[in-house]
Order: sequence, then C-alpha cells, then structure tokens
Amino acid sequence: MQGRHRQERDVVEEHFSRLIESVGEDPTREGLRGTPARAARAFEYFTQGYEQDPADVVGEAIFTSEMDEMVIVRDIELYSLCEHHLLPFLGRCHIGYLPKGKVIGLSKVARVVDVFARRLQIQENLTAEIAQSLSDLIEPAGVGVVIEARHMCMMMRGVQKQNSEM
Repeated sequence: MQGRHRQERDVVEEHFSRLIESVGEDPTREGLRGTPARAARAFEYFTQGYEQDPADVVGEAIFTSEMDEMVIVRDIELYSLCEHHLLPFLGRCHIGYLPKGKVIGLSKVARVVDVFARRLQIQENLTAEIAQSLSDLIEPAGVGVVIEARHMCMMMRGVQKQNSEM
C-alpha cells in the first residue's frame, strides 16, 4: 500500500492503538503487539466497497438474452458492518430478477452484493442498494432482493437475542 492509503491506514492503526489503551491494555504487550496494524488492515478490507463501482466489478459480464423467466440466485453469503455499532452482521442474500433483454453473469451477482456489503451499512439500505444497482445495470422487468442476517449488535449487546434474524 502506498501514498494516501498508507497514510490513512497509519491513522487508523493509531486510533486502534489508542482504543486498546483506553480499556487499560498495553498495545505493545506480546499478545497485542501488531494488533493495531492487523485491525487497521481488517477494517480497510471490511470497507473496501467504498472504492468499488458495481459497473466496474461486473465489467463485460452482461449478456443479451431472450429469456423471460425469472433468474434466482440464492444463498449468497454476505458479511457487513452495522453503521450504528461497527459490529458485524452476516447472513444470506437471495436475488431474483425478470430479464428484459439482458442477463448478468451469476458470479457477478455475488460480486455486486459484496460491493455494497463491504461498507458501513444497515440491512435495509444494503437490500435497496443491491436492488437498485442490479436495476441500473441490467434494466430488468423487476428485481427482488431478500437478506436474512444475524446482527452481532443485537446478539452481543442490548437485548442479547442469540437466535434472532432479520
């Protein structure tokens, strides 16, 4: 990593170091040595969707087609961070669309999901952004997106409901 991104990662790393210190820990002790750098790299990965454009990710994998029956892609794994608590939510995304002259490569559907999941999110917006992006890219007669997810912010804190899904 170079230039601007390296500088940004250094700032994030320093913030993680301060966070560790704020709970009374020493970020230089053996078990935590290197943790601020690892956490900064992880956070960069978890939020890489901000630097991705769905059209670029899909590339040329949009094809003309006379098919007029629903295309369904189910059980696309997703991992995202809740924008309220910065805690993960994870689950499955199911997408169906009715082609109108164009279809998209199946693996690219999953990549579109990842672009938006790799941002600070709430599930409701994630669902809408995926649907809108697919509508913009392939202009189907209709598109539906369903996400089933488990939210660590609900499981680990607050109401602590271990088996709840949204």
